[in-house]
Amino acid sequence: MARKRAKSTLSPEALEVVARRFRALGDATRLALLQALFVQERAVQELCVLTGASQANASKHLALLFEQGLVARRRDGLFTRYRINDTTLQGLCQLVCDSLADRHEAVRANLAS
Repeated sequence: MARKRAKSTLSPEALEVVARRFRALGDATRLALLQALFVQERAVQELCVLTGASQANASKHLALLFEQGLVARRRDGLFTRYRINDTTLQGLCQLVCDSLADRHEAVRANLAS
């Protein structure tokens, strides 16, 4: 069960931590990598095929996601496999997608009137 926190004003330091999290999610390549990982744990090579990213580019983005605690990794022989580490990510992405869909539907409805 998720913990409920009292609403409070965040310190400048806490706001910077939150901003870093949003910056980590603010790149289409990183979102594509996360989308592929929502399905299952994957090796870097699999992620490259699924997202069209080069191995160097995917590895750079995965390192940033790892640094932010969003993904976890493990060695599997010669391969490095990644998985989602933050269980709130999929819900957050769904909230944003639903919000965008609602907004675009409202715009479409206004244009049709």
